[in-house]
This record gives sequence, C-alpha cells and structure tokens, in this order.
Amino acid sequence: MEKKQTVIEALNWASSFLEKEGNEAEILLAHHLHCNRTGMLMKLREPCPDDVLKKFKHDIILHKKEGIPIQYLMGEEQFFGRPFKVDESVLIPRPETEELVQLVIKKIDQRFSKKEQVHVCDIGTGSGAIAVTLKLEQPKVKMTAIDISPAVLEVARQNAEMLHADICFLQGSFLSPAIERNRTFDVVVSNPPYIETNTIDELDTVVREHEPRLALDGGEDGYHCYRRIIENLSSVLNAQAIVAFEVGDGQAKTVSNLMKGKFPNAKVEITPDINHKERMVTAEIGFS
Repeated sequence: MEKKQTVIEALNWASSFLEKEGNEAEILLAHHLHCNRTGMLMKLREPCPDDVLKKFKHDIILHKKEGIPIQYLMGEEQFFGRPFKVDESVLIPRPETEELVQLVIKKIDQRFSKKEQVHVCDIGTGSGAIAVTLKLEQPKVKMTAIDISPAVLEVARQNAEMLHADICFLQGSFLSPAIERNRTFDVVVSNPPYIETNTIDELDTVVREHEPRLALDGGEDGYHCYRRIIENLSSVLNAQAIVAFEVGDGQAKTVSNLMKGKFPNAKVEITPDINHKERMVTAEIGFS
C-alpha cells in the first residue's frame, strides 16, 4: 500500500515546484484543509487527505503555469481578519488598504464621537472590503458604496450579506449616483485606480493578466479618478466632513494639492503606511 503524503511533504513539493520564496503554498493548503495557518502547522506530520492533496496540487500547478493569484483560486482573501469573496471582476484587497480603514476609523472617533450616526460613502467599492469593514467596525456608520460595474457590485453585495453588514449599494460613475439622489456624507473614502495607463503593461504579470484593468487604470497621469471625485465633492459633503484617499507611490503630494485647491481651508494631511511610503491623503473640512 502506497504511503500517503504528509502535509509537510505536500508543502515541500509545492515549494520545489514553484521555485520561489513565499507563503502562497501554506495559505492555499490551509484553505483546502479548512483551518488557519496555525492549525495547519499542527498537522504537518499527518497524512494529507487525498481529495485535499488533489485540489491543492491542481491549484499550485495553475498558479505556476497560468499565474492565477491564489486568492482567485481560493475565491477569497482575508481583510481586517475577515474573509472576503473575490473573483477576477474585483481587485484583491491589499494589506495597505487596511491601514486606510484604520485611519478613517480613527478620524471618525476624533471628529464625530458625539454624532449618533455618521454617513459614509466608499467610492469604487470593489469587493466591498472598505465599506463592509467600516460598517462592522463602526456600527454607527450608515454606509453607501458605489461602483460603476454591476458584476463588481454583485461581489460586494455577497460579501456584505455574508458578513452581515447593512450597506446601500449604488451603481454608477464616481459620485454621480449620490448626487442624483441628493445624498450627503460626513465621510468620503476611496481607493481608486491610480496606475498610469501606459505603465499597466509594466506591472507584475500576475496583476496585469488577472486583476481587472478597470480597477487599475488611473488614466494618462494616474490622477483621473482623484480629479473626478474631488471636483464633485462639494455636492455631497456635509458642512463638517472628512475625505480619505489611498494613493500610489509618489502621488501623495499631487493629490494633497488637488484637495487644497478645492478646499483651501481644509486640514490636509499625508500619512505614511507601515513601510514608510506616503500612502494616504486625508482632508478635514469645516472643523475649527
């Protein structure tokens, strides 16, 4: 009788097959074993079930040969400690965006501690990671999430339903659906597309070939989406409001200046991420 491959042997095979450093194999195998990484490490010497081994090897081969991100193979990604459904219609949530969410939560606590309800709008919601997380972390938030793509909104809706987050989803371009409905907000947050159109082809193959171009393409200079949002903010912001953007490398100063140009009296700040990159631009408007 053939000896069954153990969990650690399956991981060693994957590491050798992939020929690269990284934790993709561990994440994928833990997913198929229906446990977290710690739980999987406790099973290292145990036989790997045949059905799990078959699916795991199939996915590792697809990941290597076609470059499909493991998050799409698993159909989910963790964000703020919660599982979010993802497919190739939505961008895979990034750890840096968790820092944007943390910053917005902090700003809400600082500026709106006495408000019973805080109206928040997430523009270009994608998987819904920002919108759902803000709603769950701040129950007094009344959340609106906007995206131009019906397919994307369907994924976001599924995530909101799965994680029991009450969110109003609107389909349309940037702030247009909110303006059409005369909605106003205390907070507007966005992690919009910010890659320059002519540099998309230079991105990592996995990102370029599998993640949605709509969620990457920030126009000729990378600032198209910021301009479109900022030019219409006055139509949707309450007298006292917070605006928060995630930005790409080297973009913080320009986005900051765009905000200052539209709101000269706002307190505009650039906040670095954990890797000391200028990643977030916030504006506090109407506060003394």
